[in-house]
Amino acid sequence: MDIKCRCNQECIKKPPAVLEEIGYIYSPCDNCPEWNFKKFKPFSEQIDPIQKVNANWGRCSCGRRHLDVVVAHILRIMQEEGVKDEKSTLRDACIPLITPAYPLKNAPYLSKDTLVILSPDLNEKCSKRIFGEVPEVKGVLKGDITDTVGIKDSALSFNKYELLAGCDMRCDLVQTPAGPLCIYKHQGEIHIEFPKPVSPKISTLTRVMSKYDDPKILDCTCGPGTLGIAALKYGASRVVFNDIWYPAAYTTALNLEVNGFPVELFPNKQGLVAHGKSWDVYCLDIKELGSVLGEKFNICVVDTFPGVDTASFTEAVMALCEEVVVI
Repeated sequence: MDIKCRCNQECIKKPPAVLEEIGYIYSPCDNCPEWNFKKFKPFSEQIDPIQKVNANWGRCSCGRRHLDVVVAHILRIMQEEGVKDEKSTLRDACIPLITPAYPLKNAPYLSKDTLVILSPDLNEKCSKRIFGEVPEVKGVLKGDITDTVGIKDSALSFNKYELLAGCDMRCDLVQTPAGPLCIYKHQGEIHIEFPKPVSPKISTLTRVMSKYDDPKILDCTCGPGTLGIAALKYGASRVVFNDIWYPAAYTTALNLEVNGFPVELFPNKQGLVAHGKSWDVYCLDIKELGSVLGEKFNICVVDTFPGVDTASFTEAVMALCEEVVVI
Protein backbone atom coordinates (compact mmCIF):
# COMPACT_ATOMS: atom_id res chain seq x y z
CA MET A 1 0.00 0.00 0.00
CA ASP A 2 1.01 3.63 -0.39
CA ILE A 3 2.57 4.83 2.85
CA LYS A 4 2.80 8.50 1.92
CA CYS A 5 1.28 10.88 4.46
CA ARG A 6 -1.96 12.60 3.49
CA CYS A 7 -0.15 15.97 3.74
CA ASN A 8 2.11 14.80 0.88
CA GLN A 9 5.25 15.46 2.95
CA GLU A 10 7.86 12.94 4.10
CA CYS A 11 6.28 12.38 7.52
CA ILE A 12 6.56 8.59 7.39
CA LYS A 13 9.95 6.89 7.53
CA LYS A 14 10.83 3.22 7.76
CA PRO A 15 12.25 2.03 11.12
CA PRO A 16 15.94 1.95 10.01
CA ALA A 17 15.80 5.66 9.13
CA VAL A 18 14.12 6.54 12.43
CA LEU A 19 16.51 4.40 14.48
CA GLU A 20 19.54 5.89 12.77
CA GLU A 21 18.87 9.33 14.26
CA ILE A 22 16.89 8.53 17.40
CA GLY A 23 19.95 8.29 19.65
CA TYR A 24 20.94 11.92 19.16
CA ILE A 25 17.96 13.76 17.68
CA TYR A 26 16.81 15.28 21.00
CA SER A 27 20.12 15.46 22.85
CA PRO A 28 21.69 18.90 23.39
CA CYS A 29 24.97 19.76 21.74
CA ASP A 30 27.85 21.16 23.77
CA ASN A 31 26.62 24.71 23.12
CA CYS A 32 22.90 24.23 23.83
CA PRO A 33 21.87 26.52 26.72
CA GLU A 34 20.14 25.07 29.77
CA TRP A 35 16.75 26.42 30.78
CA ASN A 36 15.04 26.35 34.13
CA PHE A 37 11.55 27.75 33.70
CA LYS A 38 9.13 27.04 36.51
CA LYS A 39 6.16 25.16 35.03
CA PHE A 40 3.58 26.43 37.52
CA LYS A 41 4.68 30.07 37.73
CA PRO A 42 3.26 32.60 35.23
CA PHE A 43 5.59 32.70 32.26
CA SER A 44 5.28 36.50 32.00
CA GLU A 45 6.90 36.82 35.44
CA GLN A 46 9.95 34.79 34.39
CA ILE A 47 11.24 36.92 31.52
CA ASP A 48 11.80 40.60 30.85
CA PRO A 49 8.46 42.10 29.72
CA ILE A 50 10.11 43.64 26.67
CA GLN A 51 11.82 40.37 25.72
CA LYS A 52 11.23 39.59 22.06
CA VAL A 53 9.96 36.01 21.89
CA ASN A 54 10.28 34.74 18.33
CA ALA A 55 11.67 31.82 16.32
CA ASN A 56 15.27 32.79 17.17
CA TRP A 57 14.70 33.23 20.91
CA GLY A 58 16.61 30.55 22.80
CA ARG A 59 17.87 28.88 19.64
CA CYS A 60 21.29 27.25 19.73
CA SER A 61 23.78 27.51 16.89
CA CYS A 62 22.99 23.83 16.19
CA GLY A 63 19.48 24.94 15.21
CA ARG A 64 17.53 23.43 18.10
CA ARG A 65 15.56 24.79 21.04
CA HIS A 66 14.68 23.34 24.43
CA LEU A 67 11.09 22.07 24.69
CA ASP A 68 10.29 24.65 27.39
CA VAL A 69 11.47 27.46 25.10
CA VAL A 70 9.27 26.18 22.28
CA VAL A 71 6.23 25.89 24.59
CA ALA A 72 6.96 29.38 25.95
CA HIS A 73 6.97 30.72 22.38
CA ILE A 74 3.63 28.99 21.76
CA LEU A 75 2.20 30.44 24.99
CA ARG A 76 3.33 33.96 24.09
CA ILE A 77 1.42 33.72 20.77
CA MET A 78 -1.65 32.41 22.61
CA GLN A 79 -1.42 35.37 25.00
CA GLU A 80 -1.07 37.85 22.14
CA GLU A 81 -4.14 36.33 20.49
CA GLY A 82 -6.18 36.52 23.71
CA VAL A 83 -6.43 32.75 24.03
CA LYS A 84 -4.45 32.78 27.31
CA ASP A 85 -4.06 35.54 29.90
CA GLU A 86 -0.90 37.00 31.42
CA LYS A 87 -1.10 34.68 34.44
CA SER A 88 -0.87 31.55 32.30
CA THR A 89 1.93 29.07 32.95
CA LEU A 90 3.78 26.70 30.65
CA ARG A 91 1.55 23.92 31.97
CA ASP A 92 -1.48 25.88 30.76
CA ALA A 93 -0.29 26.25 27.19
CA CYS A 94 -0.79 22.86 25.53
CA ILE A 95 -0.03 19.15 25.54
CA PRO A 96 3.28 18.83 23.65
CA LEU A 97 3.56 15.59 21.66
CA ILE A 98 7.02 15.05 20.18
CA THR A 99 7.59 12.95 17.07
CA PRO A 100 9.20 10.51 16.86
CA ALA A 101 8.34 9.75 20.48
CA TYR A 102 10.30 7.46 22.72
CA PRO A 103 11.12 7.42 26.46
CA LEU A 104 13.38 10.32 27.41
CA LYS A 105 15.23 10.99 30.67
CA ASN A 106 15.36 14.73 30.08
CA ALA A 107 13.35 17.33 28.20
CA PRO A 108 14.24 17.25 24.49
CA TYR A 109 15.86 19.87 22.31
CA LEU A 110 13.69 20.18 19.22
CA SER A 111 14.37 20.81 15.57
CA LYS A 112 11.93 21.67 12.77
CA ASP A 113 8.64 19.73 12.53
CA THR A 114 9.09 17.56 15.63
CA LEU A 115 6.10 18.65 17.70
CA VAL A 116 2.33 18.28 17.52
CA ILE A 117 0.43 20.29 20.10
CA LEU A 118 -3.03 19.76 21.60
CA SER A 119 -5.16 22.32 23.42
CA PRO A 120 -8.91 22.81 23.93
CA ASP A 121 -8.54 26.60 23.84
CA LEU A 122 -7.19 27.19 20.35
CA ASN A 123 -8.90 28.88 17.43
CA GLU A 124 -7.95 28.80 13.77
CA LYS A 125 -6.26 32.21 13.69
CA CYS A 126 -4.06 31.48 16.69
CA SER A 127 -3.25 27.99 15.40
CA LYS A 128 -2.11 29.28 12.03
CA ARG A 129 0.14 31.80 13.76
CA ILE A 130 1.69 29.07 15.90
CA PHE A 131 2.24 26.82 12.88
CA GLY A 132 3.68 29.66 10.82
CA GLU A 133 5.89 31.21 13.50
CA VAL A 134 7.12 28.25 15.58
CA PRO A 135 9.31 26.09 13.30
CA GLU A 136 9.30 23.11 15.64
CA VAL A 137 5.51 22.73 15.40
CA LYS A 138 4.32 20.43 12.60
CA GLY A 139 0.66 20.25 13.61
CA VAL A 140 -1.90 21.99 15.83
CA LEU A 141 -4.90 20.14 17.25
CA LYS A 142 -7.91 21.46 19.13
CA GLY A 143 -9.18 19.03 21.74
CA ASP A 144 -9.09 17.92 25.36
CA ILE A 145 -6.74 15.07 26.23
CA THR A 146 -9.35 13.75 28.71
CA ASP A 147 -11.71 13.09 25.78
CA THR A 148 -10.87 9.71 24.25
CA VAL A 149 -10.42 9.73 20.48
CA GLY A 150 -12.22 7.00 18.53
CA ILE A 151 -15.25 4.91 19.49
CA LYS A 152 -15.48 3.42 22.98
CA ASP A 153 -18.50 1.26 22.17
CA SER A 154 -20.72 0.62 19.16
CA ALA A 155 -23.61 2.31 20.96
CA LEU A 156 -21.67 5.57 21.34
CA SER A 157 -20.70 8.29 18.89
CA PHE A 158 -17.09 8.81 17.80
CA ASN A 159 -14.76 11.57 18.91
CA LYS A 160 -11.91 13.27 17.03
CA TYR A 161 -9.60 16.18 17.67
CA GLU A 162 -9.79 19.01 15.16
CA LEU A 163 -6.70 19.66 13.06
CA LEU A 164 -6.45 23.45 12.78
CA ALA A 165 -3.04 23.77 11.12
CA GLY A 166 -0.26 21.62 9.69
CA CYS A 167 -0.12 17.82 9.90
CA ASP A 168 -0.79 15.65 12.95
CA MET A 169 1.03 12.50 11.82
CA ARG A 170 3.19 11.24 14.71
CA CYS A 171 5.48 8.27 15.26
CA ASP A 172 5.83 6.34 18.52
CA LEU A 173 8.90 4.15 18.86
CA VAL A 174 7.77 1.02 20.72
CA GLN A 175 10.26 -1.46 22.12
CA THR A 176 9.49 -5.19 21.82
CA PRO A 177 11.56 -8.34 22.51
CA ALA A 178 11.88 -8.77 18.74
CA GLY A 179 13.07 -5.21 18.14
CA PRO A 180 11.54 -1.73 17.95
CA LEU A 181 8.40 -0.82 16.02
CA CYS A 182 7.50 2.50 14.45
CA ILE A 183 3.82 3.09 15.12
CA TYR A 184 2.42 6.00 13.13
CA LYS A 185 -0.90 7.69 13.73
CA HIS A 186 -2.81 10.82 12.83
CA GLN A 187 -3.05 12.02 16.41
CA GLY A 188 -6.42 13.67 15.91
CA GLU A 189 -7.93 10.26 15.08
CA ILE A 190 -6.05 7.78 17.31
CA HIS A 191 -5.83 7.84 21.11
CA ILE A 192 -2.67 9.25 22.68
CA GLU A 193 -0.21 6.86 24.30
CA PHE A 194 3.20 7.72 25.67
CA PRO A 195 5.95 5.15 24.98
CA LYS A 196 7.59 3.51 27.99
CA PRO A 197 11.02 1.85 28.27
CA VAL A 198 9.22 -1.45 28.84
CA SER A 199 5.58 -1.60 27.77
CA PRO A 200 3.39 -3.57 30.23
CA LYS A 201 1.07 -4.45 27.34
CA ILE A 202 3.89 -5.86 25.22
CA SER A 203 5.23 -7.76 28.23
CA THR A 204 1.83 -9.35 28.88
CA LEU A 205 1.43 -10.31 25.23
CA THR A 206 4.85 -11.97 24.94
CA ARG A 207 4.35 -13.84 28.20
CA VAL A 208 1.08 -15.33 26.98
CA MET A 209 2.50 -16.10 23.53
CA SER A 210 5.35 -18.08 25.08
CA LYS A 211 2.84 -20.79 26.08
CA TYR A 212 2.18 -21.65 22.43
CA ASP A 213 4.16 -22.68 19.37
CA ASP A 214 3.58 -20.20 16.53
CA PRO A 215 0.21 -19.05 17.90
CA LYS A 216 -2.67 -17.61 15.90
CA ILE A 217 -3.82 -14.34 17.40
CA LEU A 218 -6.96 -12.23 17.13
CA ASP A 219 -6.30 -8.60 18.04
CA CYS A 220 -9.94 -7.61 18.23
CA THR A 221 -9.55 -4.00 19.40
CA CYS A 222 -6.32 -3.25 17.57
CA GLY A 223 -6.10 0.55 17.56
CA PRO A 224 -3.06 1.44 15.43
CA GLY A 225 -1.96 -2.21 15.41
CA THR A 226 0.82 -2.14 18.01
CA LEU A 227 0.10 -5.43 19.80
CA GLY A 228 -0.71 -7.47 16.70
CA ILE A 229 2.39 -6.25 14.85
CA ALA A 230 4.50 -7.01 17.93
CA ALA A 231 2.98 -10.52 17.89
CA LEU A 232 3.99 -11.01 14.25
CA LYS A 233 7.51 -9.84 15.05
CA TYR A 234 7.62 -12.26 17.97
CA GLY A 235 6.63 -15.27 15.88
CA ALA A 236 2.84 -15.48 15.59
CA SER A 237 1.88 -17.64 12.61
CA ARG A 238 -1.17 -15.52 11.87
CA VAL A 239 -2.76 -12.35 13.22
CA VAL A 240 -6.21 -10.98 12.48
CA PHE A 241 -6.61 -7.33 13.40
CA ASN A 242 -9.96 -5.69 14.00
CA ASP A 243 -11.26 -2.32 15.14
CA ILE A 244 -14.71 -0.76 14.88
CA TRP A 245 -13.08 2.62 14.12
CA TYR A 246 -12.01 2.76 10.46
CA PRO A 247 -9.15 5.25 11.02
CA ALA A 248 -7.69 2.68 13.44
CA ALA A 249 -8.05 -0.18 10.93
CA TYR A 250 -6.49 1.93 8.17
CA THR A 251 -3.66 2.99 10.49
CA THR A 252 -3.02 -0.65 11.35
CA ALA A 253 -2.60 -1.45 7.65
CA LEU A 254 -0.23 1.50 7.30
CA ASN A 255 1.85 0.38 10.29
CA LEU A 256 2.03 -3.18 9.00
CA GLU A 257 3.53 -1.87 5.75
CA VAL A 258 5.93 0.48 7.55
CA ASN A 259 7.22 -2.32 9.78
CA GLY A 260 7.93 -4.78 6.98
CA PHE A 261 4.61 -6.61 6.51
CA PRO A 262 3.25 -5.66 3.06
CA VAL A 263 -0.52 -5.39 2.77
CA GLU A 264 -3.09 -4.99 0.05
CA LEU A 265 -5.50 -2.22 1.00
CA PHE A 266 -9.11 -2.52 -0.16
CA PRO A 267 -11.40 0.47 -0.85
CA ASN A 268 -14.20 -0.67 1.48
CA LYS A 269 -14.36 0.86 4.96
CA GLN A 270 -16.21 -2.01 6.62
CA GLY A 271 -15.48 -5.70 6.78
CA LEU A 272 -12.12 -6.83 5.39
CA VAL A 273 -10.13 -3.66 4.68
CA ALA A 274 -6.61 -5.04 4.18
CA HIS A 275 -4.92 -8.39 3.53
CA GLY A 276 -1.39 -9.77 3.76
CA LYS A 277 0.57 -13.02 3.74
CA SER A 278 -0.49 -14.12 7.24
CA TRP A 279 -2.54 -11.19 8.46
CA ASP A 280 -5.89 -9.58 7.75
CA VAL A 281 -7.33 -6.29 8.93
CA TYR A 282 -11.07 -5.90 9.58
CA CYS A 283 -13.28 -2.97 10.51
CA LEU A 284 -16.20 -4.54 12.36
CA ASP A 285 -18.13 -4.39 15.60
CA ILE A 286 -16.52 -7.03 17.82
CA LYS A 287 -19.93 -8.70 18.15
CA GLU A 288 -19.89 -9.45 14.40
CA LEU A 289 -16.55 -11.27 14.35
CA GLY A 290 -17.98 -14.67 15.24
CA SER A 291 -20.23 -14.69 12.18
CA VAL A 292 -17.51 -13.42 9.82
CA LEU A 293 -14.30 -15.22 10.81
CA GLY A 294 -14.31 -18.88 9.83
CA GLU A 295 -11.29 -19.82 11.92
CA LYS A 296 -10.14 -20.35 15.50
CA PHE A 297 -7.32 -18.64 17.38
CA ASN A 298 -5.04 -19.55 20.26
CA ILE A 299 -5.16 -16.08 21.79
CA CYS A 300 -7.59 -13.18 21.58
CA VAL A 301 -6.25 -9.83 22.75
CA VAL A 302 -8.74 -7.30 24.17
CA ASP A 303 -7.22 -3.85 24.68
CA THR A 304 -9.99 -1.32 25.27
CA PHE A 305 -10.04 2.29 26.41
CA PRO A 306 -9.75 2.95 30.15
CA GLY A 307 -13.08 2.68 31.95
CA VAL A 308 -14.74 0.47 29.33
CA ASP A 309 -16.45 -2.68 30.64
CA THR A 310 -14.68 -5.58 28.91
CA ALA A 311 -17.24 -8.26 29.83
CA SER A 312 -19.22 -7.88 26.60
CA PHE A 313 -15.99 -7.89 24.55
CA THR A 314 -14.80 -11.09 26.19
CA GLU A 315 -18.18 -12.75 25.72
CA ALA A 316 -18.21 -11.86 22.02
CA VAL A 317 -14.91 -13.63 21.29
CA MET A 318 -14.97 -16.57 23.73
CA ALA A 319 -16.02 -19.05 21.05
CA LEU A 320 -13.25 -17.93 18.69
CA CYS A 321 -10.21 -18.71 20.81
CA GLU A 322 -8.58 -20.84 23.47
CA GLU A 323 -7.67 -17.92 25.66
CA VAL A 324 -8.86 -14.30 26.03
CA VAL A 325 -6.27 -11.86 27.32
CA VAL A 326 -7.55 -8.50 28.56
CA ILE A 327 -4.71 -5.97 28.44
